[in-house]
Amino acid sequence: MKFLKTLFVAAFALLAATAFAQFDHSHKSWDDLLKKHVTYISNGNASQVSYKGFAQDRAALKSYLDATAGVSEATYKSWNKHQQLAFLINVYNAATIELILTKYPNLKSIRELGGVFSKPWSIKFVKLFGKEVTLDNVEHDMIRAEGVFNDPRIHVAVVCASIGCPMLRNESFTSDKLESQLDDGMRRFLSDRSRNRYNAETKKLEVSKIFDWYKKDFTKGHKGFASLEATLGKFSDVLADDSAAQADIRNGKIAISYLDYDWNLNDRR
Repeated sequence: MKFLKTLFVAAFALLAATAFAQFDHSHKSWDDLLKKHVTYISNGNASQVSYKGFAQDRAALKSYLDATAGVSEATYKSWNKHQQLAFLINVYNAATIELILTKYPNLKSIRELGGVFSKPWSIKFVKLFGKEVTLDNVEHDMIRAEGVFNDPRIHVAVVCASIGCPMLRNESFTSDKLESQLDDGMRRFLSDRSRNRYNAETKKLEVSKIFDWYKKDFTKGHKGFASLEATLGKFSDVLADDSAAQADIRNGKIAISYLDYDWNLNDRR
């Protein structure tokens, strides 16, 4: 019996190691789709998605989601934190596009999906770790789970298929580039004056509603993000042109207001 138990453990370890080796951490198939169907606009600070193009390549999208669905929880837990976070962000974004395609082109906003008493983010359709979960489960229970990643920059990485969202990158997130991709995402998002800006007339910062909804996430101290004011201060150079205003933003002396969120589909029609 002891021999059989040892044999089982060894076999399970070998299976897990094989799965670890087989999964493509470059997420190349997803990366290829993004490069093909995502276009940067607004000087590279926003993007538009060709859902028509994704619809034509839906088999490839589903193949990628099948590959992510085939990763066991044990294998996922054997990865390092950067591999885990890149994986979850890519799953969220790819699954969101798949959700849009279930009704495209007959919708103008992701909020049209779901039922009378449910939201699109609470639909169980994402296959992950042997069960079906929701987009909310991926974002809030896994990516934003307390003490797991504690990285507020994820809010410029997970994209809800709306114009008000940060841009969907035209490349996959990967563990080796994750830090630079998240920093770059913050800078690009805060550089887009349609969603984040300093108003010289009112002398206020007008920023995305995302910073209101998830303000708590910017108080966890990750890499200097000790508060929302400190976060915005790190990017004062792209929020305002005036040097005096930049200094006030860095010193947390500027009042903050929040812009209305544009839920229209980020579609390149």
